[in-house]
Amino acid sequence: MAASKSSRSRKATPVRSHPTAPTSTAVAAQKSRAVDTKARAASPVSDEVVDGPPFWLQMTTFVLALAGLGVSIYETYVHFVTHSFLGCSGAGLINCEKVTTSAQAYVGPSSFHVPVAVLGVLFFVFAGVPLMSPWAWQAKDRRIHLVRLVSMIIGICFVLWLLYAELVIIGNICVYCTSVHILTFLLFILTVLAAAMWGLAPGRPGFLGQGRRNQVSEDA
Repeated sequence: MAASKSSRSRKATPVRSHPTAPTSTAVAAQKSRAVDTKARAASPVSDEVVDGPPFWLQMTTFVLALAGLGVSIYETYVHFVTHSFLGCSGAGLINCEKVTTSAQAYVGPSSFHVPVAVLGVLFFVFAGVPLMSPWAWQAKDRRIHLVRLVSMIIGICFVLWLLYAELVIIGNICVYCTSVHILTFLLFILTVLAAAMWGLAPGRPGFLGQGRRNQVSEDA
């Protein structure tokens, strides 16, 4: 009887793990998270998403494009209807009539002259306003952003030619033409800046890699 009790007392009591003691799975998960943290610290861009251009830039380009379209429509209206610009004298350096009626104010062969003002309207209708709208800026298709950049490069090259024509060949300046040139130049600068900072599509790093970045939340 005593031997039986002694044998029962010597039986090993099962050892329970402490509830706070880390298991092997938990330790492995902690090590994995530590490795991921070190990897993100070494290359932060890899785990971050680059935002697109801010909304103020999108709206600014949209308003500038609308202003350029408005001025171009007015120039076209004057060319075909009134033949007289408001607030622009016909003498001195600023001479809108002389500039808009010069040979450099037309494009194409002599048998089919297209006024530059009409080209301005077409540019802002098909390239300026649609591509500068917030909807186009937020598009996921990279081709839209590439077409915007190429259009602005072509537009600024044409503007440089017109400036040369006004200052060197004609020797006069048109206030309305100059306003369109300034608007196109601003659109060009903002478009190139957006492409450099945020890339040619939202969510992709730009050429300079300096876009505002939001870290992607880690899956639990």
